[in-house]
Amino acid sequence: MARLACVLLLIAFRAWGAQGDAYSPSPHAIDIPKWFTESFLDLREDIRDAARQKKRLLVYFGQDGCPYCKALMKVNFGQPDIVATTRRGFTAIALNLWGDREVTWIDGRKMTEKELGRVLAVQFTPTILFFDEEGTVVLRLNGYAPPDKFRAALAYVDGRVEKRQSYTDFIAGRPPEKAAAKLADEPFFERGTFDLARLAAAGKPVIVVFERKHCADCDELHRDAFARPEVRSLIARFSVVQLDLATERERARSMRIVYTPTLVFLDARGKEVFRAEGFLRPFHLASALDYVASGAYRDEPSFQRFIQKRADAQRAAGRKVDLWE
Repeated sequence: MARLACVLLLIAFRAWGAQGDAYSPSPHAIDIPKWFTESFLDLREDIRDAARQKKRLLVYFGQDGCPYCKALMKVNFGQPDIVATTRRGFTAIALNLWGDREVTWIDGRKMTEKELGRVLAVQFTPTILFFDEEGTVVLRLNGYAPPDKFRAALAYVDGRVEKRQSYTDFIAGRPPEKAAAKLADEPFFERGTFDLARLAAAGKPVIVVFERKHCADCDELHRDAFARPEVRSLIARFSVVQLDLATERERARSMRIVYTPTLVFLDARGKEVFRAEGFLRPFHLASALDYVASGAYRDEPSFQRFIQKRADAQRAAGRKVDLWE
């Protein structure tokens, strides 16, 4: 019994230590803050209930073992001002991307959480939908947004700014971050003006990288992810164009760019087939490149399932897989 007690104590200590690290992935469920609302998952009712409280509805899609979801819960919702703003202005509801609970969508259709995830084409977790009082999604965050960018999203939706300004213009007008005052360059960027027909003539798929100055996540993309040999090898299979959000604002609005950096993947005919937006660590960036370059997106519509298979294959080959690396 004494030995068993020691083993249980050691397990508990290790579990506590893992939870203390906001960036380590966990195989267990991501802890949702207790102030999230438990509802009957009729989103029409949730929107009406929120409106009666002069709030708006926030719907979060997550999944177990997701390090980005853990960062949202531990890092973002570890900031007192973010918690205060979210609790004051929003009713927050959590959905599991692979869950089987029944959800009533805003048009009355009933489906499971995972079916709704497919209907909404949720490709990244976390994905957050912000609804207005009429049930319109006024902003969608695909992937993890670090605290400052998450604050901007909350301010935009809570302030009803969408009635006056697009989110693209809103974030362009935000105070600059503590980051480089110029765009980083890469040897694989195409030179000259953006000409999709010219790029398509090369027969390669195209990546359009939207960035802006004073963007810390853009700096990290270049400093870390683009420097990885695996990423370099995969990106050589594309024609890559860099566009500045400040000077390409109209194009960004037409392409619904709400975050920098955003990578829009186009096939050789110029049709968008995938995009990666939000904060991405190198493993997920390499997976996105592989997803498009290999053509896997044609047969596997779920990027999350592709990532799972890719990670399993790499582990089977003896490679260490860290989703946050």
